[in-house]
Amino acid sequence: MTFDGPAEDLMRHPGHLLRRALQAMNLLWDHEVSHVITSPQFAALNALSGEPALDQRTLGERISLDRSTMAEVVARLSARGLIKTARDSNDGRRKTIRLTPKGVATLQHLIPRTHQMTRRLVGALDAKEQAELLRLLTTVVSSNERRKTR
Repeated sequence: MTFDGPAEDLMRHPGHLLRRALQAMNLLWDHEVSHVITSPQFAALNALSGEPALDQRTLGERISLDRSTMAEVVARLSARGLIKTARDSNDGRRKTIRLTPKGVATLQHLIPRTHQMTRRLVGALDAKEQAELLRLLTTVVSSNERRKTR
């Protein structure tokens, strides 16, 4: 059976374009930033640098990862010696996560690479367009995150 209507122009579908942009970002990440540390793992390291001693649930909330993905990220970072977990002295049920010295060094090594990758990713845009892209993406993400919590 054939479809009688005209084919969709996927270049006019934001979801299609966002998926392709994510593919481009992932490819650039692998070439410019790291073959080992993923973008979500970097986000966790970065969050821990700003807020040491977070528990796993809170860390997941900070970087918008679900429980099972966050557990995998923590396991991989811990296995690489980039983070360590410890029982909270005030609440024995709570485990806190901290960067190790190796984790700090890794983060310091990766940050400039993420800037380089970002420059390549959005390099076709001028500074004003880059700011507008960030504003628009922030609006899209924020509005959909609010919907998720309702």
